[in-house]
Amino acid sequence: MVGKLLLRGMLAGLIAGVLVFAFAHTFGEPLVDQAIGFEEAAAQAAGEAAEPELVSRATQAGIGLFTGVMAYAIAVGGIFALIFAFVQGRVSTLSARGTSAVIAAAAFVAIVIVPNIKYPANPPAVGNPDTIGVRTELFFLMIVVSIAALIAAISLARRLAPRFGAWNGAIIAGFAYVLFIGVVQYLLPVINEVPENYSALVLWQFRTTSIGMHAILWTVIGLAFGALAERKLAVASAVRRPAAPVLH
Repeated sequence: MVGKLLLRGMLAGLIAGVLVFAFAHTFGEPLVDQAIGFEEAAAQAAGEAAEPELVSRATQAGIGLFTGVMAYAIAVGGIFALIFAFVQGRVSTLSARGTSAVIAAAAFVAIVIVPNIKYPANPPAVGNPDTIGVRTELFFLMIVVSIAALIAAISLARRLAPRFGAWNGAIIAGFAYVLFIGVVQYLLPVINEVPENYSALVLWQFRTTSIGMHAILWTVIGLAFGALAERKLAVASAVRRPAAPVLH
């Protein structure tokens, strides 16, 4: 069963990947071109030699973007299916579609929204190349902390449910998650390496487009996998159900 759910998760990821690529190619790549233009103009004004283009922009925005997005989306879909297989019937008593939607929403908040509040995505020409290692480490640290805090919040909600009720327990755990994340983000260092004359509009549009790509990814995976898993689980349940005895 897990293997069949895994295949459906990868299929959902494939569907999501196609839509994410279309969105990124249409709305994201023009912003990247503008950012590269700013970077080249700044380098020229500083008298720096232009860096050689190892991979053409057409390749980066075409087959390169498609390959990267599809590989990522399919991998996420597979991991999503494994998490669903563990959660369904153990942690969640919702239907397959309900569980899938909840997992997708929780993942979007923990993996995308929370880290991007502290360390949002940056287009080319934003950020010091010497600090890229530190910035990457802090970003992934924020993801790990957010996921761990989410798991702890879910565990807390389940423990509080018998005493305060399911809804009240979830609300208390939710406030605890927000409070903890707020403290962590306050303690982590601030990184602001945006050039003074950089276009605020391009920066804003790039960051919102980046979040939009993830919103499409998680929404499509959550809905598509839920539909595929529900159908598969219904068939499996029908097969396991014993046939009614024939009365003579």
